[in-house]
Amino acid sequence: MCRIGSIKSKVPVQPSKALQLMLPQQEGHDNSGYAMVMQDLYGIFEGYKDKPLLSVACTQRGIRMVKEFMHDHNFMQIFGWEPDVDRRPGLDIEAMPCYLFHNYDYPYEYRHKTQAEREELLLDTRLALRELLEKEQEGFVYSFWPDVLTLKEIGDPRDIATYFRLWDDDCPLKAKSIVTQCRQNTNYDIVRYAAHPFFLQGYTLCANGENTFYTKNKEYQKSLHRGYIGFESDTQNFLYTLHYVLHELKWPIKYYKHVITPLPFAEADSREDRDVLALIRQSLGHLEINGPNSIIAVLPDGKMMTCCDSKKLRPVVVGSNGTMVAIASEVCGLNEILPDRDPSQDIYPNEREVVVIDNDLVVQRWKQ
Repeated sequence: MCRIGSIKSKVPVQPSKALQLMLPQQEGHDNSGYAMVMQDLYGIFEGYKDKPLLSVACTQRGIRMVKEFMHDHNFMQIFGWEPDVDRRPGLDIEAMPCYLFHNYDYPYEYRHKTQAEREELLLDTRLALRELLEKEQEGFVYSFWPDVLTLKEIGDPRDIATYFRLWDDDCPLKAKSIVTQCRQNTNYDIVRYAAHPFFLQGYTLCANGENTFYTKNKEYQKSLHRGYIGFESDTQNFLYTLHYVLHELKWPIKYYKHVITPLPFAEADSREDRDVLALIRQSLGHLEINGPNSIIAVLPDGKMMTCCDSKKLRPVVVGSNGTMVAIASEVCGLNEILPDRDPSQDIYPNEREVVVIDNDLVVQRWKQ
């Protein structure tokens, strides 16, 4: 079991706020890593929201490989941040030699192309960079997308935060949306790519629990889209299905829940939309999930969502103080960062609903 958390705020917050959300839940994670995806960026990246941001952890040679690739493919770097890390002895972190967070301008030939064409370019570029660095074992590419920063590291979350100076009051990283987890992958090999959250073309997702239909999902998803790769964790199944249902099929979000946790046959047959539900089950049955889990996701339009498995075997709670909404596996995390909220208004999503927080922090509950 692990723990997950997220923050959506009307005002920019630093990563330390997400760490404060997660650390009280320590009994539910093993301090083996820390990862976060920050979206709707402020701080040093505020002026580059429309420029794709590349998040990379690599070797010195990896830096040269990335820079040469980007130059050869007509991307022009317009801003860059390389963390001034704290290398004090004794920190529990398996740090990479270098970390790059670079904004680029699109190649000239893409500056007047459609948003969809640009999105495909960014995906193909990230996949190519990943293959390039992976082949030579020179580094990791986590995301390449406007207004998105991804950090993944192995070690104790407190020490990782110290290393990157995330505790500092003058930390240059700020965002209105952060999704995070304090645990490396322990079901499979420990690699940085396996750490939650996962990101694909504007979709971010992390999960608490497991998916016992992992193999069935994986074999089917591999045939659906070139971006469905890696499969270092069964949680990637959730992300790829979310992307497929919303981005590729362009279905409303309410159908995502019907795909991953279909209603029992008898109940589905009694509904007015039974024909639609039957078609979903027939056509996308290989995307159904099973096992105890809860997820948190962020959509390309900034909305944040959470839902549970069909038996609600993993906890999740949503709380708000009007300025900030937080989602966590345990209420102690909310108590830490939202002490002024009204706990009686907390939402504990049930097994049949999707909870969505829009960009005005209005919370919607959609029953399956």
